[in-house]
Amino acid sequence: MGALPVFRWRLAPDGYATRRQLRARGLRPGGQDVAAQLERPRRRRGPLLAYLYRIDDAKPVRPMTPAKWAALAKANTARRTCPECRRDAGYVIPPSLGMCGTCAYADESAA
Repeated sequence: MGALPVFRWRLAPDGYATRRQLRARGLRPGGQDVAAQLERPRRRRGPLLAYLYRIDDAKPVRPMTPAKWAALAKANTARRTCPECRRDAGYVIPPSLGMCGTCAYADESAA
């Protein structure tokens, strides 16, 4: 196996894309190996790297099944539920607080 082709930042030829670019087109790498590498130079550290995949070898993104939608909804509900008062906060509870704002600041004022 030879070395990967390396391209400078913004100079990759057509036919290559990063994972994010593939996803924006509704594609995924689909098990293919990295086809090339993109390097963005930096002054004091090593270059930033981005891996490129061939667009023509990419496969369509798998659709969400009803079971996946249900699991995602359940996970998001768990992230919004306060462990102290057991109410849906209406937003994702920040890990730094560990509880909804009402409970966190009620504890602060009581102390």
